[in-house]
Amino acid sequence: MTIAAAVNENVAHISNYLIYSAMAVYTLAFLAYIAEWVFGSRSKVARTSAALAAEPAAARPAVTVTVKGGGTTTLQRPTVVTRASTSDRGFADGPGAAGGDRQGDTYGRMAISLTALAWALHVGGVVARAVSVQRAPWGNMYEFSTTFGAVAVTAYLVLLALGKKVRWIGLILTTSVLLDLGLAVSVLYTDSDQLVPALHSYWLWIHVSCAIISGAVFYLGAVATLLYLFRDHYETALAASGKAEGTWAGIMYRLPTAASLDKFAYRVNAMVFPLWTFTIIAGAIWAEAAWGRYWGWDPKETWSFITWVVYACYLHARATAGWKGRKAAYLALLAFACFLFNYYGVNIFITGKHSYAGV
Repeated sequence: MTIAAAVNENVAHISNYLIYSAMAVYTLAFLAYIAEWVFGSRSKVARTSAALAAEPAAARPAVTVTVKGGGTTTLQRPTVVTRASTSDRGFADGPGAAGGDRQGDTYGRMAISLTALAWALHVGGVVARAVSVQRAPWGNMYEFSTTFGAVAVTAYLVLLALGKKVRWIGLILTTSVLLDLGLAVSVLYTDSDQLVPALHSYWLWIHVSCAIISGAVFYLGAVATLLYLFRDHYETALAASGKAEGTWAGIMYRLPTAASLDKFAYRVNAMVFPLWTFTIIAGAIWAEAAWGRYWGWDPKETWSFITWVVYACYLHARATAGWKGRKAAYLALLAFACFLFNYYGVNIFITGKHSYAGV
């Protein structure tokens, strides 16, 4: 028989302080990301670059120059971009959130540094929570939420460390993490405590950690999908009018093309889908050990399966020529909405065998 360890209240309080400190630094990072987008978009360089990068290559006027010794030659005006890839419409990728002017880029670098600092405090809070109870720090909704946010930021920082141009995720990410932590410390907060006997299993480490990682990566895919819809609408309007004007021109220019965003979303969703499949399988194995059956259509099991089905439909649709683009994007957002409902809706509003995890 396993004897539950006593709760270390001092370490639990340290965990709370670290989470609140992380929220403060995430707020500073959020403001820095805002400054990056605003100052970069307002600069003359950004507006000029936006007009060039947003304009299809075929529409750019050629320049005729005189060659020494007689004769002329025609040169195509170059595109101001940071990557060579282009979308199906001929638009070029923008430089991510960075770009516009040196001041905007400086704010962006500050934002990344603050995000890394906030992440360190955030992870410290999660680890301290685990130490205070000597178990996995995801035994209830508060702990799941704080860990989920930390893993999402980890994935973002890893992509940056690998040289991926994903600073365009930063503003939405810090906003979401602040909302996630704000909800966790206000509505979902639960004091450090031991779990019911059914949760004292090594499957808690395996099953729930896989669910957290899957959800965090699905979140990045959902952000890319949402931005894809905005960028696709922008490119469609731009192709029709031939102008890169308006309040959103400088911002949309800095995003990757719609095709690049669509590809990024598809790749991250496809990459983590097998892990989500394993999460469901691991849950079924744990259910057999805890309750004597692999599957009982408990609400949590049902919505996990629904989420799996919708993501499977999305991946199939995305690989089918007739369903690429906006139709597949709507399916991806629906799938992530199912994941969120499985977490918040099922846990709060529906009673089932997983209800003992508590709020």
